[in-house]
Formats: sequence, structure tokens, C-alpha cells
Amino acid sequence: MPRHCKRIQPGWIMLGLTVLWMPQAIAGERLDEVTVTGTREAQAVEETPAAVSVIDASEISEARPTHPSELMSRVPGVHVNVTGGEGHMTAIRQPITTAPVYLFLEDGIPTRSTGFFNHNALYEVNLPQAGGVEVLRGPGTALYGSDAIGGVVNVLTRPAPLHPEAEIQLDVGEYGYTRLMGSAGNTWDGDGLRADLNLTRTDGWRDGTGYDRQSLNLRWDRFLDSGAVLKTVIAGSRIDQDTAGSSRLSREDYEQRPTRNYTPISFRKVGALRASTAYERETADSLLSVTSYLRQNTMDLMPNWTLNFDPYVSETENLSAGLLLRHRRDFEPMRARVIVGADFDYSPGSRVERHIETTRDGPVFTDYTVGERIYEYDVTFMSASPYVHLESSPSEHLRLSAGLRYDRMRYDYKDRLDTPPSERHRRPESTQVDFESWSPKLGATYAFHPRLSGFAAYRHAFRAPSEGQLFRPGTAVGSVDLDPVKADSYELGLRGRIGEGIDFELTLYQLDKRDDIVRFTDTATGVPETTNAGRTRHRGVEVGVGSDLGQALRLDVALSHSRHTFEEWSPRTGLDFAGNEMSSAPRLVASTRLGYRPAWLQGLHGELEWERVGRYWMDDENTTRYRGHDLVHLRMAYRIGDDLEVFGRVHNLTDERYATSSAFTQARGEELAPGLPRTVYAGVRYRFQ
Repeated sequence: MPRHCKRIQPGWIMLGLTVLWMPQAIAGERLDEVTVTGTREAQAVEETPAAVSVIDASEISEARPTHPSELMSRVPGVHVNVTGGEGHMTAIRQPITTAPVYLFLEDGIPTRSTGFFNHNALYEVNLPQAGGVEVLRGPGTALYGSDAIGGVVNVLTRPAPLHPEAEIQLDVGEYGYTRLMGSAGNTWDGDGLRADLNLTRTDGWRDGTGYDRQSLNLRWDRFLDSGAVLKTVIAGSRIDQDTAGSSRLSREDYEQRPTRNYTPISFRKVGALRASTAYERETADSLLSVTSYLRQNTMDLMPNWTLNFDPYVSETENLSAGLLLRHRRDFEPMRARVIVGADFDYSPGSRVERHIETTRDGPVFTDYTVGERIYEYDVTFMSASPYVHLESSPSEHLRLSAGLRYDRMRYDYKDRLDTPPSERHRRPESTQVDFESWSPKLGATYAFHPRLSGFAAYRHAFRAPSEGQLFRPGTAVGSVDLDPVKADSYELGLRGRIGEGIDFELTLYQLDKRDDIVRFTDTATGVPETTNAGRTRHRGVEVGVGSDLGQALRLDVALSHSRHTFEEWSPRTGLDFAGNEMSSAPRLVASTRLGYRPAWLQGLHGELEWERVGRYWMDDENTTRYRGHDLVHLRMAYRIGDDLEVFGRVHNLTDERYATSSAFTQARGEELAPGLPRTVYAGVRYRFQ
């Protein structure tokens, strides 16, 4: 759990899209932790009626994550697994899933448009060089729109340094891992510039799991004479990955031959480019923000999870132009605040998909030939979404908030194939599909004591069907008639500080999803149908504790205990999962970190982490469990003078055999995707000032 108070230095600091000057006069004072994700405005966490956690730039720099999971586990209630390279699946108040129930942002801007979700979205962002990460657990729809059911992850870019500065970092590790990162920047009068470069490659520890990425971030902050700020960010990443990913092995191979990969022919090639310019002008009682952005996302994909039943290769592209408008006005009576805004998104996209014929040697896919086109279509997503957010303080200790957002969305779909569809690959006719949704929220925070505050909140959320669910139905019928998935969330939380060294947070939640999308097979006709028929319930408690243990030691604990159940779920006639726990939903997820900074050796920092993933069902019928696992990680760094730092880390110190994902079927038995064995990394960082 990040500390609630930070010691800050004089200079420019960024809060979301806002860049503020922090003068020498108040530098060094201890300030309460601030978040921008809960309301799109800089706000003290203590007055935010939601479970928000902040990972700052110094934590990211010290963690040196080679994968998003190494950073996100620090947040209570958040689990990110590894699917190869930097690929991942996420669990925030949901099972470990690839479903589009999370919203990923960069400086408040969605990294992808609604309908074109990528569950690996965090590898499209330059996370190791980020200026911070904020995680809003639970729905964020009332401010951000579709997809924000389980949570919102907002990655913040780094502003320019005040003085000329550059640094270079080289990481090396086993299995051919190499990462070179460089950064440089300066501020001249009213202009601040920064450039960050990340070049990463690995051969992968399993057969056929090589990974390459190149990322470049450019940021320009312009401080106008009027007091307004212009921020321009250009961020681009290219990823070339041979995937084993969620390619699971038989129990025997998992235990005896874990480096094996049944799907070495599969691949994922991703391009992500984002450019945005934000204008903000703030006065004593108001703020005007206008942000325009462009996005391009491309992906060439052979998914390994379909090779057994529907092998294909696809090329998808999505272009976007968007506008985010926001105006805030503060009023003296009751510290009232009104935020009104509107989001606009225009995102044309396309999909070309070809059937492939595969060649196998036993369970291993060894080659393929490309066949006929089975899907080729253009689809344009459009949305206009006004919202309002209100806050007031009827008393000194009580802060109330309410919000409402209206989303009006349209998919304009055009089928480009002139061949008749098959029963295996059905295609809807060219059409338009419209959705609209109202998303309210209510919240309250109360300061029981200067060191203790609580909150209560209700939030409604929805998730519009993705373009693949609507227009790539496979064998199913009825896909274009789908409704959005809906969710209602209820939360109670406490935050506080005990003495001078113990910070804590505690959150209880219940999230009910309805109209979940189910592929239902009528056993009388044998025809699968995609329909809104599922209801699930998600309950849990999230705990974060941070404590200084004397001058040299610090203990941080982030854990959650949850239960995810089917309330209504029938995948075919005669089969009903109601009352069962959902698969891939560990009840317990925890991370315990012990940090060490000895006074007798300035510049040394060490951290020992124990990561626990509890047992979970491997199938929705609840017949077979994965046992869970415990991992231990060690990180050490030593700073030599002001400029040079050497570091090393060991992942999975005890070399435990564990699964990053698992499943069970009657036909194939237990299948498990083995996780990274004990792996050693080392590196050096040099800063030029």
C-alpha cells in the first residue's frame, strides 16, 4: 500500500492533466495523498468516496517491473497474471479474465475505444517509465463510460525535469532478457520537454515465446502567460510476441516438461500510437479543460486458444479521434463543486479474418496454411457522452457527491464479403446497432477524526458489447440483438493512520452484474445463441496496511478475500451453474513486502515480497480446484553517489512450480499454464545531471 504522505521537492508537479508549480516555500511539507482518477480532478484521497490506490513514480522506479503484475500486486484487490512477454489478464473485483470489464487510461484518455478492447492493454503503455499509476477499484462508468465495471487503471506520464537531466538504464536477465531504457528532459522558461525510450526483448523461458517491444514517449508542457497550460503527449509502442500465453499443458507436461509449448506457431503483433493535446486554465474557483486526441491500434493475431476448434489469423485496425471537455466551478457555500463535461469518440475500425489449416505433431501445432476469408468488415464506433458531477460539504466533516452520465453509442457495420456465410462462421448483414445508458453514482465521505475517515458509495456501470461479440458471432445467432452488461456496486470503506507510522485502508464491496452475455446452446435444436442471460455476484473485503518498523524497515500488506458466484448462468439446456463459484476466481490474493533501508549504509535498499494466490475452481461446474501458490521475490539496489545505481532482483526465489492460469474439462482433464521459474535479473542505471 503506497504511503499516504509523501515528502515533495520544489518544482513542477503533475496531477492528472494539470501541471502545478510547487514553490520552495512549501517544499518539504507533508501533504495528504492526492488522486485524479476518482473525479478527473485533483482531490485528496480522504475525500474520495471510492477505493483508489496510488503508485507513485518512485515506487515504479524502485520496483523496476519487467511485467505489469510485479507492480499491480501492490494494490489491494488487484491481481494481474502473466500470459507471456508482458501480456496479462486482470482480476479487479472479477475473476481472472480477458473480458472487457476494465478501462485502461493514459493521462485520463482511454488507450482504446469502446468495443475494441485488448485485455493486454498495459503492454501498450510504457509502464516502467510512468510517472504514476492510479487504480480505481469498482465501477467508474459515471465518469468514464463503458467497460469500467471492475475498475479503472490510469497510467500517468512523467513531466519534464526542472533542469537538464538524462538517464540510461540497462537490465539483463536469464532467457535472453535485455531491456534498455533512456530518458532525457529539461525546462526552458515556460516549456518543459521529456523523452522516454524503452527497448525490451526476451527469448522467453518456454519454447516459442520470444518477445520484442519498442516504446517511445514524448511530452511537451507549455506554460502560457495567461496561466493556462498546454500538455502534448505522443506515445507509441510496437510489440512482436510469439505466444504460449494461456496455452496450458497437460498435468504431466506441466510437472515434467514445463518449457513445452503446444502452440508455438501462434503470434501477436501490436501497434499502438496515441497523440493528445490538453489545454487547461485554472482560476481560484474554476477550471476549463479541453483535450483532443488521436489513436491508432493495429493487431495481427493468431490466437492460440482457438487452434483446437476454430483456427484463424486476423488483422484488425482501429483509428480514433476524440474530444474530452470539462468545466469545473467551485462555490463558497458548503465548499460546493460542480463539474460538467462531455466525451466524444469517433473510431472507424476493420477486421479481416482468414481460416487456417494446421499441422500437428501430437499435441504440438507445428505449421499452418492460410485459407479463405471468413470475416471481412468495417465497423465505426461513435459516441457522445455528457456527464455532471456534484460535491458539497453540509458540515465540516461530511462530504457528499453525486454524478450522472449519459452515453449514446452507435456501431455502423458493413460486411465486405460477397460469399454466403456458413453455419460455422455466421455473419450478420450490414446494419447499425445503437445503445444508450444512464449511469448514476452517489457517495459520501466522513472525517471521524483527523486520522480516520470513512466512505460509502453506490455506483452503476455498464459495458457495451464489443465489436467481436456483435459482428463475429461464429456459430451463434442473435449477436446483434445483445444489450449492454449492467452492474450495481455498493461499498463501505475506512482509511486512517495509527500513530506516526501505520497507514491502513479497509473496503467492503458487493457488485451485482446482470444481462451478462452467455453463449447458450439449445439441446433440442443444437443451435448456439448469444444472449443476455447471465447474473453474477461479486463480494469481498480489501485491506491495505503500511507500517514503519523502526528507522530501517517498512512493512506493506495488500490483500483481498472475495467470492464470485453465478446467480443465473445456463450455457445449455439442462445445465445450470446457479449457486456455483466462478472459475479462475481465487478467494484470497495477497502481497506482503518488507523494505529495508539501513542508516549505516546510505544508498542501499532491499525488498522481500511474498505473493499469495489462493486456491480456485478450474471449471464452472466446481469439480476440480487449483491448489493456489506462494511466490517469494527479492529486490536489491545500491546507489553509488548521486549518479550511479546498481541493482538486482530474483523472481520466484524458492523456484516454486505454479500455474498462471488453469482449467479443467471432462474431455482433456486438468490443463495448467506454468509460471516463470526462479529467474535472476541485474542492471545498472546512470543519471547525467
